[in-house]
Amino acid sequence: MPTFTALTTLTGRAPAYALGEAMEDLTPEPTGVGVFEMEDGSGLWEVGGYFEEAPDMTALAVLAAAFGAKSFNVSELPETDWVAHVRRELAPVEAGRFFVYGSHDADKVPDDCQPLLIEAAMAFGTGHHGTTLGCLKALDRLALDGFVGQRVVDIGCGTAVLAMGAARIWADPVLASDIDEVAVDVARANVVANGLEGRVDCVEAAGFDHPALAAAAPFDLVFANILKGPLIALAPDMAGVMQKGAYAILSGILNEQADEVIGVYAQSGINLHHRESIGDWTTITLRKMT
Repeated sequence: MPTFTALTTLTGRAPAYALGEAMEDLTPEPTGVGVFEMEDGSGLWEVGGYFEEAPDMTALAVLAAAFGAKSFNVSELPETDWVAHVRRELAPVEAGRFFVYGSHDADKVPDDCQPLLIEAAMAFGTGHHGTTLGCLKALDRLALDGFVGQRVVDIGCGTAVLAMGAARIWADPVLASDIDEVAVDVARANVVANGLEGRVDCVEAAGFDHPALAAAAPFDLVFANILKGPLIALAPDMAGVMQKGAYAILSGILNEQADEVIGVYAQSGINLHHRESIGDWTTITLRKMT
């Protein structure tokens, strides 16, 4: 199946992100939208959309004019075996004791690691993105400091790589939830592929709204690798399900957003314990002391 790209540039971060959001409402809908600052010192931002059908050129022209962007450059991409391409391009990732790999790299798994098998088709959540890598490193750091998770939950779990990481190193079962049914199916398949059946339970839920999560609370460790908006909205509920002394590892946060997220959680009694930036993304470890 051919795919199409539509790319433009404009000045300013805010207009670029606003244009990216507006593109998501196009018909036909893009399968993905990306917003990136160009690294040539020009001050320009690139906004791009990916489509499985030819995009509406008139609608793109209207958006470009409305946001002061250049005319969109639309290209048709040849059919590509993207899974095979990703397999060639994505090397295994080491995050402390954790080794995240695809089955094509099974022969590279070291003996002295905690292996996490995530197939290349599941590109986000393989550990290559700064948010996932940051969360795995934060998990490793807590374990090195002597923390042992007994009631752990991964909210917005995606591939369930974080839940599986916790299940690899601690004895008690881990819960994983996602609002997306497909993501839950992927997470369950990954649990089986890693031989962690009965160790990670995956459920479909929005936030903490699920009987299994309510029954397991209060938690001593919560992962939430989502985005700034949902993280801020989740703060009061998270405070309600964390026991005294519990940790939260949060990511999906751009570096410039981290202070705001930290401030919101502090208002709920969950305070900064550690922070780390990898590329454009910050991972924060918080602790509830009351």
